[in-house]
Amino acid sequence: MIFDKNFSYAFDENACEKCGGKCCTGESGNIFASKEELEALRKHLNLESKEFAEKYLRKVGFKMSFKEVEFEDGFACIFFDAQKRNCSIYDFRPKQCRTFPFWEYFK
Repeated sequence: MIFDKNFSYAFDENACEKCGGKCCTGESGNIFASKEELEALRKHLNLESKEFAEKYLRKVGFKMSFKEVEFEDGFACIFFDAQKRNCSIYDFRPKQCRTFPFWEYFK
């Protein structure tokens, strides 16, 4: 179990294997990543910067967010594997994804 002292609940990290991607799908939103996270992912995918940005990113203000794709009744992160129903870049997912569900939104 993962605990955060600022939240009144805990999270079972093994739930990721069973949930079917609930944190990767749903309403439209932004999935922000730092420059360092984006660079590590770009290298992992073995893409040039321009190709990586055009294929996977969109600019939101001064930040970069992963693109979304239409999925079922809403949207999914572009890195959501719809067949396996999980994150295709799990080991390289950004902090925003790694810290789910400990977001201010859920307090």
